[in-house]
Amino acid sequence: MSTPQEQANLGKVLSFLREWDRGDRTVRSRMLNTFLSQNAGKSFYELECEFAQVSSLFLARLTTWTRLTYMFGTFLGLQLKAIRIFLSASGHDQYLMEFLEDGGVLTLLDILSHTQSKEEDKAEALHLLLTISYAGHKYKEIICESHGVKVIAERLVESNTEETQKTAWALLESLSQGNPKYQNQIYRILIALMACNSPKAQQLVLHTLRTVQSKKKTAHHSIVEPLLNMLRSLHMEVQGEAINLILDLKFYDVRPMLLSGLVALLRPNKEEVKPHQITEEAEMIKMTGSLPVFVQQAAAAKAIRLLAEEDQELSCEFLSLGVIQYLLYAMGNREHTDTQIQASLALEHFIRSFPVIEEHVQRVMGSALLTAFMHQPGSFYMNLDETQAEILLTNKVDITEVLNGGNSEGGQEEHLNHFNYEDK
Repeated sequence: MSTPQEQANLGKVLSFLREWDRGDRTVRSRMLNTFLSQNAGKSFYELECEFAQVSSLFLARLTTWTRLTYMFGTFLGLQLKAIRIFLSASGHDQYLMEFLEDGGVLTLLDILSHTQSKEEDKAEALHLLLTISYAGHKYKEIICESHGVKVIAERLVESNTEETQKTAWALLESLSQGNPKYQNQIYRILIALMACNSPKAQQLVLHTLRTVQSKKKTAHHSIVEPLLNMLRSLHMEVQGEAINLILDLKFYDVRPMLLSGLVALLRPNKEEVKPHQITEEAEMIKMTGSLPVFVQQAAAAKAIRLLAEEDQELSCEFLSLGVIQYLLYAMGNREHTDTQIQASLALEHFIRSFPVIEEHVQRVMGSALLTAFMHQPGSFYMNLDETQAEILLTNKVDITEVLNGGNSEGGQEEHLNHFNYEDK
C-alpha cells in the first residue's frame, strides 16, 4: 500500500499531465523549459521517483506531440532536448525501448530529411540517434533497417555547420562498429561519399573508412578511383587521411590497382593540364586550372615514397611499373614546386635502395647534377633550368632494362654537356 507521500506525489504528477493535455503550445513550452532545468542528467530511477513511477506517460505524450508537429518546427528543439533527458537516463533502457516502439527512430530520420527543419534541430536529432546507437548493436540495426545510414550520410555532406557534420560522422562511426549485419552497406556508402564537395566531410569520411576497412578482409575495387581523386584536394587534412588510407590498403587485394594508379598519376593526361597563364584571376586558377592535377601528382609521389620506404617488396613492384621514368618526368614539372620535391625525394629512395638505378639516372642527368641531386634532393628543383626540365620530361629510362641490369642509353648522351655545372 502506498504511503501518503507517494499518493501526494502521484497526484502532483497526474495534475502535471492534465495541465499538459489541456495546455496550448505556449503552456507546453513553459512546462518543457521547467522539465529541462529540473531533470537534466538524472538517472532512470531518479526520473521514476520524480514522476511517481509513471514517467513513461509523459514520454509517450512528448513523443506523440513531436511526431505530430515536427513539420511545423513548433518548439522542436525543446521537444528533442526533453526526449534526450529520457534516452540518456542511465540505469535502464526502458525509455529507449518505449521511444523506439512509438516510432521514434523514424520521426528523427524524418526530421533530418525535412528541408524546413532548422540546422540546430537536425543536430539535436543526430544526437538522439547517437544516443540510441551507443545503446548496443540491436539498436544500431533498427537505425539501419529504417534506411538511416543514407539519411545520416546526406546530413554529413550537405550540412553547412561543423557541429552537425561531426555529429553525423560520429553516428556513422558508431553504426560501423559492432554491427556486422550492416557493415557492408555502411562501407559502400562511405566509398560513395568520397565524391562529395565538402572538404570537412571528405576528411571525416576517409577517417571512418579507414576504421571500417581495417575490420574487413578484402577491399572493394570501387574504392581505388575515388580515393586517388582525393589526392587532388587542396586541403592538407583531406590529403593526409587519403594517404593514410592508401598506406593501409597495401595489405589488401586492390594493391596492384592502387600501385599502378599512383604511378599513372605522375604523368597527368595532357587534356587535364592547361597551359600556364598569368592572369588577375589567380584564385580561380587554384580551383579550376591545372593546380588540382599537380597537387595530385605531388601527393602520388609522396605516397609512392612512403609505401616504398615501408616495404622492399613494394619498391620492387613500383620498379616493375616503370616508376623511375615517371618520377623523372614529375621532377621536370617546373609549374609545381611540390611535385618536383616529392618526386625527387621518392627517386632518392629508389636510387639508395637499388644502386643499379643510379647509372641509368646519371645518363639522363649527367654526373654533376646527379651528385648535387643526391646531396640535396629536396632543393634539386632550384638548380633546374628549362632545358634540363625538358630532358626530364622526355626521358626514356627503360625500367625493364634497369631491373635486368641492362644498358639502355635512352638517347640522353647528347644532353650531358648541358647538365654539367662546369660549363655554366
